[in-house]
Amino acid sequence: MVHSLMEEDVDPDPVAQFAKWWDEAIQSGIDEINAMTLATATASGEPSARIVLLKDFNKEGFIFFSNYESHKGRELLANPKACLVFFWKELERQVRITGSVDKILAAESDRYFASRPRGSQVGAWASPQSRAIPNRAFIEQQMELSDKQFIEEDIPRPQHWGGYIVKPAVIEFWQGRPNRLHDRIQYSLTDKEGWGIVRLAP
Repeated sequence: MVHSLMEEDVDPDPVAQFAKWWDEAIQSGIDEINAMTLATATASGEPSARIVLLKDFNKEGFIFFSNYESHKGRELLANPKACLVFFWKELERQVRITGSVDKILAAESDRYFASRPRGSQVGAWASPQSRAIPNRAFIEQQMELSDKQFIEEDIPRPQHWGGYIVKPAVIEFWQGRPNRLHDRIQYSLTDKEGWGIVRLAP
């Protein structure tokens, strides 16, 4: 089936358009539809990227969780801007989201942390994410120590771990088409807090 993306068919709100594509991706049975590339940069502009998981989205933005002291956490502290990229091969669709990044409220991070499996909670305490460690045994020992520390109590969220929200300024929807004549519709946030919509050449 060949999909298309026409200006008259898209929602005027890009988050609503994302939600439509998100639902269609779920219905298609794609594995790990919430896997996304997160690109960040240092204050001087040196880029880096990695795959993270989208955990929620709403009209304010797109939410993921991480160690605040990780490589990406340090970059976001110095340069709170990011780009997210979703690629759903089976649907020949890509979504690229660029915007500013803030931490979410501590209470929201607490609620999500409490919903995680115990092993993931322990791991958040045990791992000095992105830091050099001497060997595999080190992290296994840290896991064991952290597990014993909280053996008889609920595990609290570490202060160095929590959520971020990417607040979009630009969202581009890419729909694959034959002969590389792909559809690209870009939304850009205007000064009047509305969204401008343009078609980009493939």
